[in-house]
Formats: sequence, structure tokens, C-alpha cells
Amino acid sequence: MVEQWKRQMAIIVDDDDGVRQALREFLECEGIEVEDFASGSQLVSAPSWPPTVGCMVLDVHMPGMSGIEVLEELRACGSQLPVVLMTGRPDEADRRRALALGAIDVLEKPFDAGRIVELVREALENSHIAA
Repeated sequence: MVEQWKRQMAIIVDDDDGVRQALREFLECEGIEVEDFASGSQLVSAPSWPPTVGCMVLDVHMPGMSGIEVLEELRACGSQLPVVLMTGRPDEADRRRALALGAIDVLEKPFDAGRIVELVREALENSHIAA
């Protein structure tokens, strides 16, 4: 039963406290457990790195380690964990790189909360099927 609970985990990484809190509230209202980090460096130095279950939501532009760098590090560890990226500064090169690394989507801020919940929910369901 614990394994099933962990599969419903979303990891949010964004340097903006307000964005992290809003995403946490949206996802928790949907029954999804949330763990959040204020930076990519904080995530990759966590004892649970690399995560093996759940879904990750990453901001592209953060001080230090960018969301794309986190995604590269995740893939370098051999993880195919589903990842959604979000950005307030859309850039086609970043988008192409993220999608090439297997990101589900790159959402532009401000985004529709329903869309991100939908993407996370689909990622978690597909992750569960694949496990």
C-alpha cells in the first residue's frame, strides 16, 4: 500500500514560493501527495535523489541549476520519470531540448491550473501502468 501512495507523488521544483504553493494546493486538492523544492540543486542533493516513482514539475529558469539541467541529470541517472516543465520566458531551443529529453510538455506561465493537474494525473496513471 505504501508503494501505491508513493506513485501518487508529484515533485515540484520552482524558485518562486507563490508558484510552488499554488501548485501544491491544486495537486493536493486532487489527492496527489506533493513534495517541493526551491531549487534544482536542492532536489538533486536530497537523500531521495533520484526519485523512482511519481511525476516531476520543473521550472525551466531557476538560479543555479535550471529545470532542463535537472531533467538532464535525471536522465543521466537512467530515470524515465515523467516530467512537465513550465516557464515564464518561453524559448524554442529550451522547448526542443526538454522534449528531446522526454519531457511530457513545456507549459508557459501563467498556465491553466486544470491543464497542469491533467498532465500530472495522466503522467501518474501512465507511470502506474508501466510499473
